[in-house]
Formats: sequence, C-alpha cells, structure tokens
Amino acid sequence: MSPEFTSPSSSSDRRISVLARHLVGVEMDPQNDSISAFPTSGSDSNSAFSHVVRGPEDPILGVTVAYNKDPSPVKLNLGVGAYRTEEGKPLVLNVVRKAEQLLVNDTSRVKEYLPITGLAEFNKLSAKLMFGANSPAIQENRVTTVQCLSGTGSLRVGAEFLAKHYHQRTIYIPQPTWGNHPKIFTLAGLSVKTYRYYDPVTRGLNFQGLVEDLNSAPSGAIVLLHACAHNPTGVDPTFQQWEQIRKLMRSKGLMPFFDSAYQGFASGSLDADAQPVRMFVADGGELLLAQSYAKNMGLYGERIGALSIVCKTADVAGRVESQLKLVIRPMYSNPPIHGASIVAAILKDRDLYNEWTIELKAMADRIISMRQKLFEALRARGTPGDWSHIVKQIGMFTFTGLNSKQVAFMTKEYHIYMTSDGRISMAGLSSKTVPHLADAMHAAVKRVV
Repeated sequence: MSPEFTSPSSSSDRRISVLARHLVGVEMDPQNDSISAFPTSGSDSNSAFSHVVRGPEDPILGVTVAYNKDPSPVKLNLGVGAYRTEEGKPLVLNVVRKAEQLLVNDTSRVKEYLPITGLAEFNKLSAKLMFGANSPAIQENRVTTVQCLSGTGSLRVGAEFLAKHYHQRTIYIPQPTWGNHPKIFTLAGLSVKTYRYYDPVTRGLNFQGLVEDLNSAPSGAIVLLHACAHNPTGVDPTFQQWEQIRKLMRSKGLMPFFDSAYQGFASGSLDADAQPVRMFVADGGELLLAQSYAKNMGLYGERIGALSIVCKTADVAGRVESQLKLVIRPMYSNPPIHGASIVAAILKDRDLYNEWTIELKAMADRIISMRQKLFEALRARGTPGDWSHIVKQIGMFTFTGLNSKQVAFMTKEYHIYMTSDGRISMAGLSSKTVPHLADAMHAAVKRVV
C-alpha cells in the first residue's frame, strides 16, 4: 500500500482523536494511542486556580439566594430592591409593553452597534428629564450625557473619568450608603472617605454631622449625594437643608456627584425628586449625575442608565465627552440598544410619557401606603419604640432600626429575609404580608436585645 494512501477508518480515528483533545481536555499518547489527562485537568490540586478561595455572597443579592433556598410557604423577601405588586409579583409597566410593541413593529429598526456614547436620542431626553426642559445648562450645550449600564455602570464610568482627569482623588460618601458605592469608587482608583448622614437615635438625618464633615473635607474633594430616596435609610434632607448643603459645597469647591436611582419613584413627582439636582445646576457650577431607569420604569434587567457631566462651557463639555469615550471603549465598547430605545420611545411621546407618570405615581403611592399600614400595625400591637420614622422616610427602603440579632431572629423564626442592617424594601410588602412582618418585628423587639 502506498504511504500516501490512508484508509477511511484510520482517517476517522485521527479526527476522533483531535476532537477528543479539544472537547475533553485529553491528549493521545502517540506510542500506544492511550489517553492521558492534561496537567490542568483532574484533581483540584492540579488546577491553576486551586489557590482561589470562595468569595462571600453579596450582602444584598445574597439575601435572595438564602430566600430561594427556604421551602417555607410564608417566607418573605424584603432584601431585593425591586418593585412588587400587591400580589407579590414583578411588574412590567403597561407603557413599557406598548413601547416594546412599537419597536417590534418598526421594521426599519436594525441591530447595529450604537456609538460609544449610546443612543443620542436617549441621552438628550435623559438630560432633559433630570435637568428640566428649560435648563440653561442644556440650552448652552454645557451638558454631556453618555448612555451607561444602569446606575452602577454610570457611577463606574464617572469614577474612572474623575480618577484620570480630576485634581482630587478623594470622594466622600454618606455613612451609611448603598453597599456597592465603596467598591465602585475604590476599584476605579479613588480614595473613599465618609461623612456623617444618619442618626440612629432619631432615625433621621444627622444634619449637623453632615455639615461638620463636609466643612472639614479638603477643598475640591468629590462628594457623593443621593438625589432622592437615600438608600438604605430613606432619609432625605429638606429643600432648605439642600440649599445649605449647596452653598457649603460651592464655597469649598467640592465636586457634587449625584446618584439618582429613584426619580419619580420616591414622591411620585419627577420634578420634585429632581429638585435637589436642579438647585445645583441653577448656580452655574459643575457636577456629575448618574441616572438609572431600573426602578422608575421597571427596566431592571435592561441595565439602562446615563452619566451626565455639567460643565462650565460647551467647549469643556465637548472635551469631557471625548475622554468619556476613551473610558467606555476599553470597558464595554458601547451600550445595549433595546432598553435605551424603550426609554426614548416613552420620553418623546406625549401620550406614553403621561401614561408613564400615572403608573409611576401608582407605584410610589402603593409604597407610601405600605409604610402607613406597617406603622399602624406596629402601633396596634403596642410594639415598644417610636416607629414614626417608617412614615417619615421616603422611597423604596426603610431603615427599621432593628439590629443584626433581631434580623437573624426574624429570618429563623418568621422566614423574613432582609439585609443584616435592618433595611427592608417597602416595595416587597403587600396588605397580606404586613401583619406577618409586624408580628415578626414585635417579637424581635420584645425578645431580642
């Protein structure tokens, strides 16, 4: 037989041999055709990653993991920051379904890449929603807005930009704040410090401590501010206090970085919830703003947000945008198109916009009603303590004042899940589950110190 000739069966065997190497991580011994394992396969001790330790569950998302494992029929998840209906189900807004149908029926739409900065129409409308239709900053082209991956991505892009191009590397964040804030800013290269915010005694704002700490901050430092519905406490400054904060920050040249996750979702009014940000824009100063449409449009999984930077001049804004592109390109290249198209469709159409505001207010009102029901249920049970902070606080979350031992007791005995700091999502409550929560809180306060 000629050496060039190979039988079909031997050719087939060779192909199987190659396939085996690719699919199962094995190699054939050329001497005996036996299969031997690659050094990186098999026992854990041979793994290139055997030194990697198991990371802890996220303190917020880990609550849902534990909840899902619980077989109890009365279990209640108050940890997740997502709106639920009276029946305890996730909600897709009717206006979102209408917008999606419009997009599906538009045969001219394609799936091409968006620019690095995202959908231009979405960016323009997002800035208008927050700063106002007649904002001088918008009219003078002093605002640059880029589409990002929800609020988290907007914060991270803003932080990366500041770490590269701002003269101060220190950011002051409220104590307490959303658990992801310190990690976002630290990993972006900023030095994180805190300022006093919450008073556990009054379960309200520690305004004096806040003012003292910002007064002590070095000139030019960055300050993270929750635009409304502070997470996790639900405690916001009054408009008068906001004005004092603004004057103090401008006098010291502190750079405001607003995190706006709840516009319209807190009070039910888009304009009222944007007022603190607009106060800072009106004085002509510069600031950063991270926006999210997760809560107020229920677009959690679409990851739709925007970062806006208000600058002194249009020329500066243009140069800032050019640098934001250089931050975004190596990070995720460009953002997704679907969610941004939904938001743009709703914001640009008067009828859809009006329908959205109605649904948005309905969500806000239901959360406010849950606050009232829980407060009344605790009062009816004679639960020790003053629980008026539940109705005074605003937004998705309430800082109950319960300690970690009381939280653990409620989880074990009543199958109620929340973060260990006692924060509960009011959006996760319903008229049917309020009595169960009130019973658990009453027992926890009475039995656990």
